[in-house]
Amino acid sequence: MRLRHAMVCASNQNRSMEAHFLLQKQGLDVSSYGTGAQVKLPGPSVREPNVYAFGTPYRLMLDDLKRKDPEFRLGRYRRNGLLQMLKRNLGVKVAPQRWQDNAADGAFDVVFTFEERVFDMVTEGLPISWPGMSTGLEE
Repeated sequence: MRLRHAMVCASNQNRSMEAHFLLQKQGLDVSSYGTGAQVKLPGPSVREPNVYAFGTPYRLMLDDLKRKDPEFRLGRYRRNGLLQMLKRNLGVKVAPQRWQDNAADGAFDVVFTFEERVFDMVTEGLPISWPGMSTGLEE
């Protein structure tokens, strides 16, 4: 039986996508998601992130950042690794997906979360136990 894996972080950009990329390279059945209300990427300052809706293609995010940073190839988004991260993401899938909106993707055997608050959002609403089964939830 082939296990299905889900990688989940807040914005489906950094940690979940790196794990998705690495596990997919090893031939595992893997998907990735975010749990936030929107996708947030570093901006000019901590108080000014670049914000996108889930489902916005990584290509459009990359183009938007190029427009915002005229010296993109040498500018801040290249220095902070954002350019490289978005290019990696483009090679994995088209756009970030929101965990709460993707029930149609079916059940997963293993779900990895990368923060306690993300774990709380993923497990919210799950039954505590099923008759004769353990939930297998681990913090």
